Amino acid sequence: MNILTHCNAGWLAFVDVGSATAPVYAAQASGKKFQVFCDETRPRSQGATLTAWELAQQNISHQIIADNAAGHLMQRGEIDLVIVGSDRTLGRTGEVANKIGTYTKAVLAARHKIPFYVAIPCSTIDWKLKRGGDIPIEERHPSEVLGAWGILSHPQSKIRNPKSGQRVYLRVANPTSTAHNPGFDVTPAELITGIITPAGIFRPQDLWPQRQKLGYPG
Repeated sequence: MNILTHCNAGWLAFVDVGSATAPVYAAQASGKKFQVFCDETRPRSQGATLTAWELAQQNISHQIIADNAAGHLMQRGEIDLVIVGSDRTLGRTGEVANKIGTYTKAVLAARHKIPFYVAIPCSTIDWKLKRGGDIPIEERHPSEVLGAWGILSHPQSKIRNPKSGQRVYLRVANPTSTAHNPGFDVTPAELITGIITPAGIFRPQDLWPQRQKLGYPG
């Protein structure tokens, strides 16, 4: 099986085994054979840096892919399952806010009939908001889109006083251009196969009917 992830929802972002990575670690512990495709998750590259690093520490087979490569792999039958995390999940509607690009992956997964799961702790559920359009979306600094951070590895680099292993920022975009950089997007409930929680796996529309089981404070 080939699993696609987006952004980082591992133990670096949480504790223990994380959220989106928890099913992956459980599968490894049970002896299942699989590979993980890590979306690079531009512009901050959490998939290429954080998720890939965690999987490497866990000795899980994985490859980093460009964000725009996911559709191509799905079209060729090379992705069987998508698992992502969530920064906020609406208990009333089942809509999910997560790192920018998550909605795109959900649309692609639906187009190719690939299961799309969201793994969350119960504390991520927002029981008050009534629609995803009310979720505030952070506008991040344009520099994240206009350039990239990386580790300096070439001694011949023209960067002044380079040091091997030094983390540096390089501008890659046109010098006079600016950027629009929303940090998150909202995925509609109808694109989500299931929401994985410590209390079980629920369909998005079942969060509200099962709210007591999920720790609803009201």
